[in-house]
Amino acid sequence: MSSNSAQRGGGATVRDVARRAGVSATTVSRSLRGISYVAPDTRERIARAAAELDYAIPGHLAQPRLIGVVARYPAQWFFAESISTIEQTLRGSGHDVVLFGVGDDEGRRNFLQRIAALGCLDGIIVVATSFDEAERAVLDGLSVPVGVVGGYAPGSPRVGIDDENAMRMATHHLLALGHREIGLISFSPGDTVGYDTTAARRRGFTAAMEDASAPVSPQWIISRESTVRGGVLAAEELLALSRLPTALVAMSDEMALGALWTLRRAGIVVPDAMSIVGFDDHEMAIGSDLTTIYQPVREQAERATLGLLARLRGDTGEDPETNLPTRLVVRGSTGPYRG
Repeated sequence: MSSNSAQRGGGATVRDVARRAGVSATTVSRSLRGISYVAPDTRERIARAAAELDYAIPGHLAQPRLIGVVARYPAQWFFAESISTIEQTLRGSGHDVVLFGVGDDEGRRNFLQRIAALGCLDGIIVVATSFDEAERAVLDGLSVPVGVVGGYAPGSPRVGIDDENAMRMATHHLLALGHREIGLISFSPGDTVGYDTTAARRRGFTAAMEDASAPVSPQWIISRESTVRGGVLAAEELLALSRLPTALVAMSDEMALGALWTLRRAGIVVPDAMSIVGFDDHEMAIGSDLTTIYQPVREQAERATLGLLARLRGDTGEDPETNLPTRLVVRGSTGPYRG
């Protein structure tokens, strides 16, 4: 009996169809589930191969239409807000979310193994996460559309903010209040997953200081994890110095809040003795009277998700990069330099 006869008896697999059509099994799965971004001639070739082999896609494969969401720290505010918005925006589209946490080396290894093995993702949304060349090659090899919320992933449509100018705005606010000795609580520049965002915000801080001919003191630039605990540890490190800055700018509100609470516990009056600016306009910022940079997190996530859905429908007319506006929100944690 020929192999074709055996396959016509109901034993054909997606790999058989892929070999007959000269494409990957992933492409066969996407095409037979009706994903429109598969090229028409490829779709026709796959349909012909499936018909010749009497192949019908199994029900358990036909049902899920999955969007992979890749995030560094899913529990942290920016990421949680983004993931929630993505899930809400996808409702009614027929797509479900598969979440990949990639905040540490183990998470990244697991992500690369799982995403390559799944082979059934319709698209990927990357939340404020960077990739090295090898990881990017894995993503490119999936041949699915990728959308980006914040962060930077060259070659993929991105909805975010201008991190450099936003940090420049925060620093200029302190300079305008008369502060010249300003410290920076920074994300770790060695964190490859968030390297691009960290680098952009550092550039903004340095540029603002240079604009005012204010010196940048390396001892007042403290790098920690982007959490409340990271802000606490950064403030404790600053408090151990013989001389303190008169103002601080932090790369996230969580870090700023940790530093703010630590300074107050140490008896340093904010803003009389030290001013502090955060970044994000976290929901806790208003309760702590924290001056901060507002960024539209939910709008970034919604627009990136809608853009991905549009590309799944075959619409490729979106802008490759969209920066949404940020603004300074002045509260009680900043005040004029008092000498």
